[in-house]
Amino acid sequence: MIDLYSLSVSVSTICKDAAGAAGNIFAIGVFVSPIPTFRRIVRNQSTEQFSGLPYIYALLNCLLCTWYGTPLISSDNMLVMTVNSAGALFQLAYIVLYVTYADKQKKVMMLGFLSAVLVIFAIVVIGSLQIVDDDLRRDVVGIISGVSLISMLASPLLIINLVIRTKSVEFMPFYLSLSMFLMSASFFLYGIFNNDIFIYVPNGIGTILGITQLVLYCYYKRTDSESSREPLIESYAETV
Repeated sequence: MIDLYSLSVSVSTICKDAAGAAGNIFAIGVFVSPIPTFRRIVRNQSTEQFSGLPYIYALLNCLLCTWYGTPLISSDNMLVMTVNSAGALFQLAYIVLYVTYADKQKKVMMLGFLSAVLVIFAIVVIGSLQIVDDDLRRDVVGIISGVSLISMLASPLLIINLVIRTKSVEFMPFYLSLSMFLMSASFFLYGIFNNDIFIYVPNGIGTILGITQLVLYCYYKRTDSESSREPLIESYAETV
């Protein structure tokens, strides 16, 4: 006789792992999105007017979400840990490049922010380890990482506002918007199958924002290019 419960659990696990694996793959598209910006920085030997703050905040978000995905905080979230640890490495590389080519004032500012990120992360790690109850520890870290992720995924609202005001998609690259949508949608499904509110709620919001960006892109897309300058592609890296 077929055990329907075991079959259901098996199917759910397969779907969860498939969604998580897809999310990891699509996240690569988000992680590599700042490369054109840093090619320009390296070529010109200057950070120009580009801001390094998005990479600082993305690093903090990735570190917090990585910690949430570890077995010490939540069980069966290995794919969350892998994607965010990779994201943290990308953001750290971007920060190193930015500091290398920034002027003295920006170097000091970036190093100060980087130190603050590491201190905040250390406080969260050490503080959460003091919580004896496993469920409470998971909830505390989940809330912290969830709030961080929501604020990170909400950052496209600034670009959405810019697109509506200028009626131009120059500063909203299609493939970045598509990657953000696919990544958020994948981890939304991952969170649903894993019954993890701290994953499916932030990524559900990210999915809605991703759909909004794609709709706006299709609506405002112009066939003729009016500018040849390279836009600043900010890293949302977020991930889950």
